[in-house]
Amino acid sequence: MLAETNRTPFDLPEAEAELVAGYNVDYSSLPFAMFFLGEYCNMILISTLYCLLFLGGGLNSLDINTALVLSLKAAVIWIFFVNVRATLPRYRYDQLMDIGWKVFLPIAGGFLVFIFGVLVFLDAVPYATELPFNT
Repeated sequence: MLAETNRTPFDLPEAEAELVAGYNVDYSSLPFAMFFLGEYCNMILISTLYCLLFLGGGLNSLDINTALVLSLKAAVIWIFFVNVRATLPRYRYDQLMDIGWKVFLPIAGGFLVFIFGVLVFLDAVPYATELPFNT
């Protein structure tokens, strides 16, 4: 989420020309305000999508309005955005490539293999008996 919205650990486009406040120098008054409103709307959108995909959306066990629950969950994720910006330093390009290729990719591949193994073990994958290693 942080990399998609170009927030602090991954805000490399702004870091390129940091001496003159990055690409924000090109804007004045209303275009500048619209640019930053767009960035914050993007954060709210990504927070809401994260809540819908991974936190159950507006589902709850209490008798509370689902829109309110979804808004509260999105607000918690948005507060996470703000806290990360306040606490983490910015990555350099080489550090970003290292963490992407040496950390995130192996973790994602291992998780994919793990989930597939669990599904095969539980016979939840259709046609799992026709796989080449089940002889």
